[in-house]
Amino acid sequence: MLTKARIAVLVSGGGTNLQALLDAQTAGAIPHGEIVLVISNNPEAFALERAKRAGVEALTVTKKDCGGTEAFETALLAALEERKIDLIILAGFMSILSARFTDRYPRRILNVHPALIPSFCGKGMYGLRVHRAALDYGVKVTGATVHFVNEIPDGGRIIAQKAVEVLPGDTPETLQRRVMEQAEWILLPRAAEQVCEEIVKEKENEP
Repeated sequence: MLTKARIAVLVSGGGTNLQALLDAQTAGAIPHGEIVLVISNNPEAFALERAKRAGVEALTVTKKDCGGTEAFETALLAALEERKIDLIILAGFMSILSARFTDRYPRRILNVHPALIPSFCGKGMYGLRVHRAALDYGVKVTGATVHFVNEIPDGGRIIAQKAVEVLPGDTPETLQRRVMEQAEWILLPRAAEQVCEEIVKEKENEP
């Protein structure tokens, strides 16, 4: 039987990227990985409902309940280690992770950013802010980037990028939707499979 890398997806909101990953898994597009855990730092996140519908374990871990950032990250790490997670995917996860966290999973945390890094990225650049900035700047092409996560926001090595044309009359909302459909939902499952395959090969080569 094929060994599969165990994936956890960290979410904060609606979970559209989580759904893209779940759909890709159902379609057989992530043969080397399996989503076994979804963690939200927002108890109201619809992503939790998506996880439950897919039969995936869903947890809520909040900074407020934990009493601060360090305790929050400790709780996250405990949940991930308990379930022997191999790969972490940030899918609209609205919390910056410290070096203490990211150093535990070098080249094993993925994030999707809704622009072509190094454009429109870094601290404070998320969601509609990114698309608004792209439109304000007047770019003709934007897109999405999947990258490894380190302690610098949007600072890890790029794995994949896909360009999306900016159309006349675009609003931040229409551009956001098109970047998701034409780039994020395609790139993220592909990158997940690429890294999962590497993880599986490593496991198979272990003595």
